[in-house]
This record gives sequence, structure tokens and C-alpha cells, in this order.
Amino acid sequence: MDGNRTPALEVEDLTVAYSDQPVLWDVDLTVPVGDKMAVVGPNGAGKSTLVKAALGLVPAVAGEVRVFGRPFVRGRGEIAYVPQRAGLEWDFPTDVLDVVTMGTYGGLGWFRRPGKAERERARAALDEVAMSEFERRPIAQLSGGQQQRVLLARALVQSAPILMLDEPFQGVDAPTERAIVAVLDRLSGEGRTVIVVHHDLQTVPEYFDSVLLLNVRAIDAGPVDEVFTEDNLRLTFGGRVGVLAQLAATVDRAR
Repeated sequence: MDGNRTPALEVEDLTVAYSDQPVLWDVDLTVPVGDKMAVVGPNGAGKSTLVKAALGLVPAVAGEVRVFGRPFVRGRGEIAYVPQRAGLEWDFPTDVLDVVTMGTYGGLGWFRRPGKAERERARAALDEVAMSEFERRPIAQLSGGQQQRVLLARALVQSAPILMLDEPFQGVDAPTERAIVAVLDRLSGEGRTVIVVHHDLQTVPEYFDSVLLLNVRAIDAGPVDEVFTEDNLRLTFGGRVGVLAQLAATVDRAR
């Protein structure tokens, strides 16, 4: 990456607390343009909270977020967000194409409705995630992996330079995981920035350029081959025997 280039996302001194209990504490993070970054840490480490706080979806006690060097309030339209599938209501009576078309609403203004151009963009996004044949399928009838692809397609139609995804591989089948990885690789290759809350430590070296190791505080962040070390992982996960046994093989493969 060009070190003189304005970062895609900067987080400075970000602190979030629930009922006076810190969930994130004084987190700093810089994500270069075109980077694929994994956010990794144990359960309760604040990974999803970091993404939501950076997006303004949960209030921060302190801190600042900048998007391409601008305050978040001026740069929020540069970010597309894929939330956790499990936290959404999938019984809503609508079909796949309508859900993906919803991703175009932000660029339409208050009084315009999606038209032919927006639906064609939605169909192109569905094609990219291999869901074209399901465009008229009610979303309640989709599998978990298919639902995740729909969420990704809804984000793709926004054409945002930054994409933030919260656990996109959780509970999906292998073909869906491969399809998502292929899309993220393409986006990064086009110069877009991808930030993913990720749980599978074994695939971090394969899927990502950089990693943030988080456990309420930022333990370390940077290129995978520099940051994803056994010592850093031990600091992040607290020396848990079961985790570290898995990590030893992961770190060896990353070398």
C-alpha cells in the first residue's frame, strides 16, 4: 500500500461501554485503501461492537471515526454494511429481488422509488453471488447460506468503496463461503476496502491481507504475516489451551 495515501478508515481512541462496563477501550485502527482486514478475538471481545460503533449504530463514550480522512457524518455513504444474518427477521413477506433492491434506496432520495435501472443493478448483484434463479423466492424459504448471499448482494448494489461484514461465514455451507471469498477478493482487487468480523482462525492467513486482534483493547493490527503470531494470539485469547492448540498449526501454515 502507498503509505502516503489517505486511509479508507481511521478509528481513534474509540471507547464503548454498556452499563458502565467497557466493551471497547481506547481502540485505534487504520485500514488502508484496498485492504482485506479480519477482526479477530474471543467471544465478548467487542468485535461486532467495533463495527457497529464505527458505523454509528451504537453510541461511543469517546473517540473519532474518519472515512477517507473525513468525519464519519460526512463519509457514512462510503460504507456498505452486511449485518449478522442471525440477528435479522427473515419472516418478512418479501422476495429476494426486493430485498436486494433495498440496497439502492440510499442513493434515490426521499421521493423516488426504485425503477428498472435499480432492479437491473440488483439482478447483476444476485448474479455475482450465484442467486439469480432465486430472485422471486420468498426470503423465508431460503437456506442460511442463501440468506447470507442475499445480504451480500444487497450491499454490493450500493457500490460503496468500503464494505463491512459481521460474521459473514457463520453457519454457511462451503460453496457459499467460497462464493463470498471470491467476491471479497474481487472487490479488493478493484481497490475497495473490506473489513470482516471473522471467527475461523485457520482461514485468516488464506483469506485476509491484515488482521486486527481485539479483546476489548486492540492487541495488535497490521499485515497478517507480522501480526498473526503465536505470542499475539496468546495475548488475545488469554492462553486458552484449546484455542492455542489450534493456533499453533495455523501460525505454522502462515509462515
